[in-house]
Amino acid sequence: MKNGRFSDAQIIAMLKQAEGGTPVSEICREHGISSASFYKWRSKFGGMGASLIAEMKDMAEQNRRLKKM
Repeated sequence: MKNGRFSDAQIIAMLKQAEGGTPVSEICREHGISSASFYKWRSKFGGMGASLIAEMKDMAEQNRRLKKM
């Protein structure tokens, strides 16, 4: 599995920055990401905290191991 360029904490920080009123185009330019990536992250992680994202990734890993059995 490919490791991402940004950590969960960084993604959450970008999403919170947008919620605070910063324009999405400025956030994308500042961090070097496309607007498509930003909106994909927002649809996937929007409204979650760091603990929920970690829990979701743990469950995905557990499901992957169970499917492999």
